[in-house]
Amino acid sequence: MRPLQMVDTKTQYQAIKEEVDRAVLSVMESAMYIGGKTVNDFAANLGRYNGSKHVITCANGTDALQVAMMALGLRPGDEVITPSFTYIATVEVAALLHIKPVFAEVDPKTFCIDPAAIEKAITPRTKAIIPVHLYGHAANMEAIMDIANRHGLFVIEDGAQSIGCDVTFSNGTTKKTGAIGHIGCTSFYPSKNLGAFGDGGAIFTDDDALAAKMQMIAAHGQSRRYYHDVVGCNSRLDAIQAAILDIKLKYLDHYIAARRKAAAFYDAAFAQHDKIITPYTDTTYSNHVYHQYTLILKDTNRDALHQYLAEKGIPAMIYYPVPAHRQKMFDAFGGADHHLPVTDWLTERVISLPMHTELDEEQQSFISSGVLTFLNQ
Repeated sequence: MRPLQMVDTKTQYQAIKEEVDRAVLSVMESAMYIGGKTVNDFAANLGRYNGSKHVITCANGTDALQVAMMALGLRPGDEVITPSFTYIATVEVAALLHIKPVFAEVDPKTFCIDPAAIEKAITPRTKAIIPVHLYGHAANMEAIMDIANRHGLFVIEDGAQSIGCDVTFSNGTTKKTGAIGHIGCTSFYPSKNLGAFGDGGAIFTDDDALAAKMQMIAAHGQSRRYYHDVVGCNSRLDAIQAAILDIKLKYLDHYIAARRKAAAFYDAAFAQHDKIITPYTDTTYSNHVYHQYTLILKDTNRDALHQYLAEKGIPAMIYYPVPAHRQKMFDAFGGADHHLPVTDWLTERVISLPMHTELDEEQQSFISSGVLTFLNQ
């Protein structure tokens, strides 16, 4: 059996090695490492894939969120509504800009922000909603956009874990995550479903004015070289990463299909166990791209299982053991004052198993047997 890993980026690379190597060498031969045709071509191809008019590439997913908030003109004292059950980057950038994160409860099935909780969290200072499409399942974007439209709020989608995920609306139309809100953000961290060989990110929008402003902000606020119209930052995707991502973009749907096949294997293995809740998909509005395969455990010691699996050589991860509202960094924003029992309940019970495009049945049999052996002892 091949060694087990949470994400096997090496084996994935080996399958497309010749294409990737040619693309990287082409950039090196061109000596155009920052910007240029390679980056522009990737942005255009990604826009076509995602159904977004504009794609602004940047250095990472965290920068994507920061540029989005800056472009919307959010100011110190403004509030943004976001889940606490998320990676810290979602809310860290709000705090960095002195914008108050207001934490809302999540749906215990999908792990995504609950639209009803958003309604309750709106105040006169609320300016935006930041739904997170966690683990590869979309938040209920139709309901969220309805709330945003009724209250005059912006929507910034955090799609760092959901690229390629389809959202179906009640009228039968379908859009990909990142192409629904006013702005969509994603990450190309190596473990993502579309992962670079380093850092990278992208921002999506259909709004011409917002696109122009975000392009400026990400390039030191420049409208043209040495002419700085707004306060910006320095955030860019280098050409080597763009070349690699452009190759991998062609395989993204294949990668998603492989993840769904792996998820189906796990689902079948755990289907009859009363201590396991397998990942839920609300097929009325979202499919699942399984960035993570995350179980909810009932009536068992999650941390003991985690340790047991590690002793058996089975990698597993707990995303996220401390929710954002309980992190010390948010004490100044009154994070601990939030009452989020579903979020707290989930953080004590979730565990993610290895999930990537190269998993085979031998590996998954070993992983699932390890989980079941512990639960049945």
